[in-house]
Amino acid sequence: MCIDTKKKELLGPLHRRGQCYSTAPQRVHDHDYRHLASGVLVPHGVYDVVANHGFITLGTSHDTSAFACDALFLAWTLLFCFCYPTATEILVLCDGGGSNAARSLRFKEDLIALAQRLGLRLRIAHYPPYTSKWNPIEHRLFSQVERTWSGVILDSPETARWTVERTTTDTGLRVTARILDKFYALGRKCSDGFREIKDQFIRHDPSLGQWNYVVDPNGFS
Repeated sequence: MCIDTKKKELLGPLHRRGQCYSTAPQRVHDHDYRHLASGVLVPHGVYDVVANHGFITLGTSHDTSAFACDALFLAWTLLFCFCYPTATEILVLCDGGGSNAARSLRFKEDLIALAQRLGLRLRIAHYPPYTSKWNPIEHRLFSQVERTWSGVILDSPETARWTVERTTTDTGLRVTARILDKFYALGRKCSDGFREIKDQFIRHDPSLGQWNYVVDPNGFS
């Protein structure tokens, strides 16, 4: 699975580039200033390279590590667990920065909680700095979603959801979307004592261990 957060989208009657078919003219502001928006949408994607199926979680709060893990949990439990019912481990490809930063202790603590919620091992593989363009989700999912949203006025999360689910390609891409209306606080720190116990649940690979590691829900003996 490839995961990443697409750029934030402003909600409301704001100008957007592109063209789309409509039954009537739509009145919008000629700029997309932040103070004119009614809200912000945080699209988080999970993309299955083998099945060519994407899952977009549309958050209405902030892009945090907790949000990224909740989005992955939502994608697995609602969609991908039925595609891989015998899976015991999930390979997660992600960038090295942002809400899923390779150096973030908050992300690692949330990953342990996620692995325990799923009951599965998580093999995490971060792309090194300046190589995120090689993440398949960028050019195989997000670029196609951006094409679908071209010229569409995103006046509500519901509009964004039903339009993004119309995303298809000649190679068979399918996209499922859900809205996650939950508040995520900024500035959250990892719990006290996490540095001492994290190695019980996280095992770094001998080669490039800062970017590649396994999270076990039961801990390593």
